[in-house]
Amino acid sequence: MQTLALWVLPLLCSFSLAVLPAKPENISCILYFGRNLTCTWSPGEEMGDTNYTVRMTYSFGKNSYTAYTTKASYSFFPSVCFPPDNCSIEVEAQNGDGKVKSDVTSWYLDHIVKTEPPLILSVNPISNKMFQIRWKPWERFRLYQLRCTLRFRTVNSTHWTEVDFEDHDLVYNLTGLQAFTEYVIALRFRTSESRFWSNWSKEKTGMTMEEVPHILDLWRVLGPADVNGVRKVLLLWKKAKGAPVLERTFGYNIQYFPENSTNLTEINVTKQWYELLLTGQTHCVSVTSFNSLGKSQEATLRIPAAHEETIECIESMQAYLAEPLLVLEWESSIPEVDTWMVEWLPETAEAKLSALSWESVSQATNWTIEQDELQPFICYNISVYPVLGQHVGQPYTIQAYAKEKAPSRGPETRVENIGLKSATIVWQEIPKSSRNGFINNYTVFYQAEGGKEFSKTVNSHVLQYDLELLTRRTSYTVWVVANTGAGGTRGETINFRTSSISVLEIILLTSLIGGGLLLLSIFTVTSGLKKPNRLTHLCCPDVPNPAESSLATWIGDDFKGRSSPKESENSGNTEDRALKPHSVPADLIDKLVVNFENFLEVISTEEARKGQESILGGEANEYVTSPSRPDCPPGESFKESPVLTEVAPGDSHSQCLGMTEETYTEFNEQPLSSDQSPEPESLCEEPAPNPYLKNSVTTREFLVHENIPEHTKREI
Repeated sequence: MQTLALWVLPLLCSFSLAVLPAKPENISCILYFGRNLTCTWSPGEEMGDTNYTVRMTYSFGKNSYTAYTTKASYSFFPSVCFPPDNCSIEVEAQNGDGKVKSDVTSWYLDHIVKTEPPLILSVNPISNKMFQIRWKPWERFRLYQLRCTLRFRTVNSTHWTEVDFEDHDLVYNLTGLQAFTEYVIALRFRTSESRFWSNWSKEKTGMTMEEVPHILDLWRVLGPADVNGVRKVLLLWKKAKGAPVLERTFGYNIQYFPENSTNLTEINVTKQWYELLLTGQTHCVSVTSFNSLGKSQEATLRIPAAHEETIECIESMQAYLAEPLLVLEWESSIPEVDTWMVEWLPETAEAKLSALSWESVSQATNWTIEQDELQPFICYNISVYPVLGQHVGQPYTIQAYAKEKAPSRGPETRVENIGLKSATIVWQEIPKSSRNGFINNYTVFYQAEGGKEFSKTVNSHVLQYDLELLTRRTSYTVWVVANTGAGGTRGETINFRTSSISVLEIILLTSLIGGGLLLLSIFTVTSGLKKPNRLTHLCCPDVPNPAESSLATWIGDDFKGRSSPKESENSGNTEDRALKPHSVPADLIDKLVVNFENFLEVISTEEARKGQESILGGEANEYVTSPSRPDCPPGESFKESPVLTEVAPGDSHSQCLGMTEETYTEFNEQPLSSDQSPEPESLCEEPAPNPYLKNSVTTREFLVHENIPEHTKREI
């Protein structure tokens, strides 16, 4: 019994581990007309290799066909199946573990026919608004009615327009087109009973016939009048709104004349602008375009006089973004105005009028434009002109951005008026080319060294900010951020240090010191006025006056009767010759610059020379030799006493006293006794100057008055 169980158990395990192939499902068949019938199915998860057997019955069940494949699809030859037939399909999957059959599916071939894309033979313009399109299928259909779909678009557009139609003649007329416009056309079709469309044919292009050009949109840009009243007027024109995208034009005809004159001027040009030189009076201008079929209607414009007053009716205007549009709205004070001319120009291209765009608006006080039609991050000047009949009024202009972002660079910043606890931060406006939007505000950031960061936001028209409540002698860091609606950009970081002392403190300190000096001066002057001698002594020290010296007291009035000796006119009379008395000058004492010490030396010298004077035999005259000049040696005789007059120049000491020393020395010739023979005069050597007699002369002569007591006189 156990042995039997051991044999049966492996068989049961092998049977339980067997996996059958998945059942084929979702069978789908397409009849490619004239080529094959292709059927596909979903095999599911396969375990190992799976083979498929496909059985088809056709000719309404009379014939059958069997095919083998390892893929989940199979294509039958055209000879096996051909519409209008009905066939059935069955698929059997087989692997090593067994077989599984699908359900039987039936297919009516007319319902599953799919054709090749058709071929567009020609696209011929019949008129300025119609094409005649000829085409054919690749297959030969004789008994089938065909359904077609045609799609078309202009060459500059991506939007397709589709048209469905039934065709028996393989010709179709496409209408409702624009004149002289190039179109792109494609076609597909199917049989009337089939549910499968062919693929789109290759695209074909065609252009409708031209017609007489449409009327133009005309505008002008007025320049200022010169001293002669002549001004430039730039005429601009373009195709009217709604005109054909493509239109062949040979040229443009311009006519203009003064309003009160018939002097017409006509010009033909090929470009879409022209510059006129007009006088200051009103002119009428018209522009037409022409081609081979004729010319368009006139677009007229009135050029006002140079000094003509124009209407002004726009009270306010605003621009805002409403994705994906830029919207402009305004308010008018004159209800009769229902036509407006909107003009926009990038601010960076003000000198390039070719970048000027304009558009007419009627029966509305708003205007919109796609943001993609404007340059991003560029400021636009948008102007709206009211138009009443042929009269154009004053424009109203605002600025707008189609898209904004943070500025390209931050503001340039500097610091001014740095004080103890304050400083002024000054910055410059960012150039418009770098703003990338409207500057809404500026934010000033400042931070003390190692301290907390502070910020302050100011309006866009403010270009400086005063920092207050700072700390004395502290370093600060400052930067400024310029903000637009899309973000901000910071400028360069700058550093500064607050002052240690203010100008007010310097002025106050200077005032205190100056005031103290002033009070001291006033006190000194007041004290001097109360005690003038003390002030005089301090400012002007006393200088000794020779007139008040002891010398003048000692001499007394003995100088008053002193006279200067004169030489005797009779040289032969040598006896009893005496000096004639003569008055002494009153300022003699002032002219003597000696001190008491010098005077004592003179007296001592006088006593020593008394013996010599008796030898010389002087009677009435007495000579006193200055100590600065030594006596002649004893024993020498003189034949004749010379007359010496020497004046010593004033030295620095005499200049400080403001005095001038003068010395008058006169010598009378003294006759020698008859028994003495004349001998050569022996001169004495001059000794070195005495430093105590800087203001004395070399030799001074004193004339002894006749009234001097007898004991002082000597005879030779």
